[in-house]
Amino acid sequence: MKVNGEQSSEYRKNSVRGFLKETFNIIDDTDVNATIDDIKAGIPIKGQTAWVLIFSILIASAGLNTSSTAVVIGAMLISPLMGPIMGMGLSLGINDVFLLRKAVKNFAIMVALSLITSFLYFSIPVFQHETPELIARTGPDVRDVIIAFAGGLALIIAFSRRSKAITTISGVAIATALMPPLCTAGFGLATGKWHFFRGAMFLFSINTIFIATATFTIVRFLKFPFEHYLDSKRKKVISNVIYVSAFVILVPSVFFFYKLYKQTDFNQTISHFIQDQKENKGVLIFDIDKDYSKKEISFAIIGNKIDDKDLNGLKILLSQKGYDNVKINIVKNYQESEGNKKLNEDEKILLTSQKIANNQYPIAAVFEDISKEIHALDTNIVEVSYGRILKSNFNMIDTIPTFYIQWREESVDVEEKNDKIQNWLRVKTENQKLRVEAVK
Repeated sequence: MKVNGEQSSEYRKNSVRGFLKETFNIIDDTDVNATIDDIKAGIPIKGQTAWVLIFSILIASAGLNTSSTAVVIGAMLISPLMGPIMGMGLSLGINDVFLLRKAVKNFAIMVALSLITSFLYFSIPVFQHETPELIARTGPDVRDVIIAFAGGLALIIAFSRRSKAITTISGVAIATALMPPLCTAGFGLATGKWHFFRGAMFLFSINTIFIATATFTIVRFLKFPFEHYLDSKRKKVISNVIYVSAFVILVPSVFFFYKLYKQTDFNQTISHFIQDQKENKGVLIFDIDKDYSKKEISFAIIGNKIDDKDLNGLKILLSQKGYDNVKINIVKNYQESEGNKKLNEDEKILLTSQKIANNQYPIAAVFEDISKEIHALDTNIVEVSYGRILKSNFNMIDTIPTFYIQWREESVDVEEKNDKIQNWLRVKTENQKLRVEAVK
């Protein structure tokens, strides 16, 4: 019985092992020579490929400019961005320095054409307003790295199959990581907003490194044959060049991943704290600036005060996560300002607001200051107007102070944003009758 039990246990192990091998094995269905030929064929950016690249970047720029995800995805479906980057990963994996040189050259052509195309598009004045889709590509976080690496793995595995049925679809994952940052960099160049250009190019560079790393990883896992050289000395020199190149790519990728993970964790910790203060403590928070490199947080608050206990709890939590000596800058809580003898500009505006609430003089007297503060709350606001509406129920007449806000056409959640500004203005002016309405 014991023998039979051991045989049964061994049978189950073999069955599980066989199931896992059948499910996840990619070696048996790999066509090495065809994969190398396909990747090499996709490296050159010339002729039809160059024009397809230009048009796909143009479409993607328009999609980002209108915050249309569908249009951006459409551009990704036809984008040939993957060729040179996969070529770099392949050349490192098979020790082919000539292929590496060719891939780097075409990669430079690809970047230049993309930047020029997006630059020309965003040079047209009517296309120069910032959109959420553009702003989202001004800096990387750890999720961008995961998208790039997973996209690179998916594409090289799809390329290695004997059947190429899903290669084009897998290429969309590559374009997801590359096209939006390049278009955003072109936007930064066209508008002179260098923080857009720097952030987007950094994001593009990070994604490029991880896509190439993914290709290199699978090429070595599948044991693609190394390139042979007749001259042994030349072979040694080329091997050294390849190893140095691989080191230069792989080591920074690990460093960047760790750094971006810590930055994302830092930002999310702050965001969760701010969200908790807004939802559970009734604190209105705006002008949020999180600087991971300087370990500094800045934001302004209106309405309820943030308790010292909550701030100390945030500092302790950040310290436990390895972010020591974080500096938290908070604009003076407006509710604490009234009793101070020396008033700063914000406090003067507060007292003016209180006078408004008590009808000591009209909002028109400080309309310029209030409108600037409203614009600081959301830069998607195009115009602010103010008027007093007379309302009658046929028994009495009431006067309703009303702000009219015009939003950019691509703005989302306008009703929710209007409500937030209305709540802020009611707290600021201590007038619960005040209303905020959106206008076209």
